[in-house]
Amino acid sequence: MRINTKLDFDLIAVEQEETVHLLLEITAPELQGKRKREPANLQVVLDRSGSMADGRLFAALQAIDSLISRLRPEDRVGLVAFDDQVQVPIPNAQVGDGQRGRAAIRQIYPGGMTNLGGGLLRGFQEAQRTSKGASATLVLLSDGHANQGITDQDKLAEFASGAQRAGISTSTVGIGLGYDEDLLTAISRGGSGNAHYAEHGDDAGAHLAPEVDGLLEQTIQAASLTVRPGEAVAAVRLFNDLPVSEITGGFMAELGDLTDGETRRVLLEIDVPALAELGLAKVAELELRWVEVETMKSRLATMPVNINVVPGDQAAGRVRDPEVETELSFQRAQRAKREATDALGDGDVARAEALYYRAAVDLRRVSDREDLSAPAAEELTAEAALLEDLATQAEPDAMRARKIARADYHMKTRKRGRGRRGGR
Repeated sequence: MRINTKLDFDLIAVEQEETVHLLLEITAPELQGKRKREPANLQVVLDRSGSMADGRLFAALQAIDSLISRLRPEDRVGLVAFDDQVQVPIPNAQVGDGQRGRAAIRQIYPGGMTNLGGGLLRGFQEAQRTSKGASATLVLLSDGHANQGITDQDKLAEFASGAQRAGISTSTVGIGLGYDEDLLTAISRGGSGNAHYAEHGDDAGAHLAPEVDGLLEQTIQAASLTVRPGEAVAAVRLFNDLPVSEITGGFMAELGDLTDGETRRVLLEIDVPALAELGLAKVAELELRWVEVETMKSRLATMPVNINVVPGDQAAGRVRDPEVETELSFQRAQRAKREATDALGDGDVARAEALYYRAAVDLRRVSDREDLSAPAAEELTAEAALLEDLATQAEPDAMRARKIARADYHMKTRKRGRGRRGGR
């Protein structure tokens, strides 16, 4: 694992309050040749309610059939299907030659209402039953709202969070325009997984494929970041939208699993009070924990974060680090995207448009910096163009714009980085 930290300002003026930003970049090791990996465990939870009858269910089943063919005989796969009732067409077990799973898929037809909570819980049970403490991935596919059984968003997200602590990550694929994006995103957030938007049923396979790729190419599992502010620090805030637990003396954020060569970026904001003494001052301590898949050993890296306190005239000439400023602008744009999504949900299209446009203007301003690298400038310009496009879609098609923005926000704040699955 490669780890790098960088502050936007590495020095501050003595006896002056300051807010600084810390960029943490971690890169997972790359696969070396043919790696003998542990058997994978994939659990699919499929909505077969009546609304899936327009071809969406058939397309989803085709996608599941395709992914079975990509797994090894020793890998495990399971399928839970739900409408108002919950069924287990494929009990979680080794794939073998795949015939068992394919035969069961051919017997699944559209049904009635949507007991999403029941299907999700049954999926967790199946994954946990066979994982025996090893990691597993659950993918939920649905085109609707939870209207039977457990429907509370916070409770379902809490179930996903509990499964994540037991080694089961949860991703979701929302199909069409009628699904509840807030619900599916909350479940993905709790489960440290991805939230995909498949506008058409045929798109479901394209979103299932990277979930299988990620499962088969993991090199890091169960990564977490512990942040402990320095004694004199007023507050440390996390920009990324990650599951966070309060602990004694700080907080812990769940990063989840990383794949072959993937890079993740995490941005922290640190409020530093007026410090009276010159020299290095410790403003935070970071602890990164993870499990190395190749050896299945737990690893720990501890990183003190220091800042140099200097006379005011020396601090006056400082320049903000362009890479950190780029990330700060990018993450502020994600927050604006989230606020605009909420505004669309409230029917306030004008506010959503204004938020999208203001964020785009800020990104274009930063992208014009002369000391910015060409790839960074291109990224900010592309993000600005996306925000402008969302603004133009908000009035004629608010529902579609909201789903695109919600899924995009989820990816870029949770699995933010560069690399093969890096969220760019």
